[in-house]
Amino acid sequence: MTDLDAYERKILRELQSDASLTTAELAERIGLSPSPCWRRVDRLEREGVIRKRVALIDRRKVGLNAHVFAQVKLNAHGRANLDEFSAAIRGFPEVLDAYVLMGTMDFMLRIVAEDIDAYERFFFDKLSKLPGVQEINSIVALSEIKSTTELPI
Repeated sequence: MTDLDAYERKILRELQSDASLTTAELAERIGLSPSPCWRRVDRLEREGVIRKRVALIDRRKVGLNAHVFAQVKLNAHGRANLDEFSAAIRGFPEVLDAYVLMGTMDFMLRIVAEDIDAYERFFFDKLSKLPGVQEINSIVALSEIKSTTELPI
């Protein structure tokens, strides 16, 4: 669904900023009455435009101080079994995001851990032991310049 009207775009912008808004608060902010606003939100949820509503947690305040990007290259056998590698990655709670790449590397992973020692354990005990892994380049993020979940709608 890409044919969003002006009200739906406003709804999405507001909910990206604060998903805890009540229907009445949301309706007031976008200039609709509550019933049509609720129907639009309900439809956006049913059609999968709104996938879920969540609380965003500050990783450092829960002890996840290491933020690492890992580029993974698979060998020929591993590339033939992308589904197996993908399933294993989905099972690691340390991996927040995983992308299949076009280019010299096959995957980009965004990983969090308590500290670099914890990442090292994850690297040696889990990630590097996955079948088909040929090479892993780890890039440690020193600071965060921008981080958002809000899409430019």
